[in-house]
Amino acid sequence: MNPLWVALDTTDLAHARSLAATLRPHVGGVKLGLEFFAAHGPDGVRVMAAERLPIFLDLKLHDIPNTVAGAVRALGPLSPAILTVHASGGHAMMRAAKTSAPPGCRVVAVTMLTSLDMHDLREMGLGDDPARLAGTLAAAARGAGLDGVVCSAGEVRAIKAAWPECLAVVPGIRLEGGAAGDQKRAATPAEALREGADVLVVGRPITGAADPATAARDLLG
Repeated sequence: MNPLWVALDTTDLAHARSLAATLRPHVGGVKLGLEFFAAHGPDGVRVMAAERLPIFLDLKLHDIPNTVAGAVRALGPLSPAILTVHASGGHAMMRAAKTSAPPGCRVVAVTMLTSLDMHDLREMGLGDDPARLAGTLAAAARGAGLDGVVCSAGEVRAIKAAWPECLAVVPGIRLEGGAAGDQKRAATPAEALREGADVLVVGRPITGAADPATAARDLLG
């Protein structure tokens, strides 16, 4: 599987579809998040599915177990390859998401957003060690029967040491010397793969490039 998945965080459906068509030979799939889904909903996902790339539906579901289960069942006809929930929703919620997911859909838990660092954790009263918190939430996801986690590159190695079969999805990928933007725990593609990442989620370094196809092709060297 090509580990590079492109994040199409846009409200412009035509642009998203054009990017997907251009990038099809160079990526393993497309990630559609809240911005895209809020603008286009399930119909937009169906349009993107016509580009014949696996869909990573990154909605980060987080609610009471019954509500999340119902949402996952409603998303089932879209046949997402990967679907996200928040690990902080707890065991029952994560378990409900997994048991409600369609066959072939890998449900992964977001441990800690890569836009947060130790100072943010401290402000929220969650300690000041991102790696420890991510590890704790990953253990909870494993116990709930999920397929993997979303975490920063710096947390993959420790999580996989305890959970070897974990699907490690790593956002916050930036090029060497590139702008970090709102990412506080970023890594280069090479660093993330070296740590054991299975899926690299890359948005702006590809979609913001003058030639997105060349940027995607060259990203992994």
